[in-house]
Amino acid sequence: MGEYIIAFSNWIWGTPLLLLLTGGGFFMLVYSGFIPFRGLKHAMKVVGGKYDDPNASGDITSLQALSSAIAATVGLGNISGVALAIGTGGPGAIFWMWVSAFVGMATKFFTCTLAIMYRGKDSSGHIQGGPMYVIEEGMGKKWRFLAVIFCVAGIMGLLAVFQANQLTEVLRVVMLRPWGLDYGQSTRWIIGITMMILVAIVILGGIQRIAKVASRLVPFMVTMYFLGVFVILYKNLGAVPDMLWHIIEDAFSGKAVLGGAVGQVIITGARRAAFSNEAGIGTAPMVHGASRTNEPVREGLIAMLGPFIDTIVVCTLTALVIMVTGVWTSGEQDGVLLTLSAFEKGLPGLGKYILLVAVLVFALSTMFTYSYYGHKCFNYLFGADKADYYNYFYLITIVVGAVTSLKVVMSFVDGVYAIMAFPTMLSAIYLSPKVIAATKDYFKRMKILDKQ
Repeated sequence: MGEYIIAFSNWIWGTPLLLLLTGGGFFMLVYSGFIPFRGLKHAMKVVGGKYDDPNASGDITSLQALSSAIAATVGLGNISGVALAIGTGGPGAIFWMWVSAFVGMATKFFTCTLAIMYRGKDSSGHIQGGPMYVIEEGMGKKWRFLAVIFCVAGIMGLLAVFQANQLTEVLRVVMLRPWGLDYGQSTRWIIGITMMILVAIVILGGIQRIAKVASRLVPFMVTMYFLGVFVILYKNLGAVPDMLWHIIEDAFSGKAVLGGAVGQVIITGARRAAFSNEAGIGTAPMVHGASRTNEPVREGLIAMLGPFIDTIVVCTLTALVIMVTGVWTSGEQDGVLLTLSAFEKGLPGLGKYILLVAVLVFALSTMFTYSYYGHKCFNYLFGADKADYYNYFYLITIVVGAVTSLKVVMSFVDGVYAIMAFPTMLSAIYLSPKVIAATKDYFKRMKILDKQ
């Protein structure tokens, strides 16, 4: 059975999903008139609070929504995912991650704009957002089965077992084992229960507390990670231009790792980008749908900054650290260990501890936000009065993730996680004319407002 689950996960994260995510995203990029480029300046103004409306409907500010979404995407994918991309696809895979990121920006613009345009109400009458409400409110009741598919997959695919497992391993390898404090399975239980308690303190407070913590945690973790990265890059400054050129050159040759298999390099880059920034999966629209705004397009512009920060900025910096330290040629296939080697070589004695803290904060922030996503899916299917039961299930799976070998389990989670993309992308493409009409109207109004 396990072999079939693994095979399904590998298949669905291959050609079918990549065609939908990259092909659909490219359609939206062109259809929007390349909104990631022409709307970037305005999006930065919005994040700065220039157009905030305290009287608008919603639970959190747009900046808090962006922080929460980034908290879910900036994580282990940026640390281990990038290393894995280089290890399997060579430096050229990073270039195709860049390309996929700009495509993903367009995708998030459409999906998160729709999340505000078609907000619905749960059984308690509270306003909610997300692909399931976009499908029901925007496409009609006859398409509700797509919303159900999305939520069922979301409940299982948005568990924090991967983060719990990886964080446990890093803590054991970097800190506990060298000090002789790793006692095998009992250590796993202690770490798992500790993580569960920390996550419980945050997520049981609801989206306001999650957003509040994320809005403080995200800037901290990004700043701390950047400081370590910048020190390493400064020490190897002369090699940075060569590495950047190497990324571009290898993108069209693939000779570094795959002997000219350019197609495989492209697939590797696109897959890592999709897994890293989650554009088109449907997670970000759920948190952006709770934003305190009455301007759908404005929220879409804010949301599209997520893939830019996650992939263009954070992933590129991680890739450069791995390349300038030379560890990418070591043959190491484990993503976390490869990045750990780069930090240890770049900052001897200190680097591994900086990465340890980064992994700790990244993993915990992702756990916080994922719980909110799963909670909303459970709410949609079973009602607001039963939604909190999901949190307790979610917390238990954190301990399970810490103490269990997850090869088959993670393949299952990855598979159902990928299923979420199909309802999300189909609804976004179906309703894309509505987004374009709203975008034209919005920029027309903003042009008049800016002149006043």
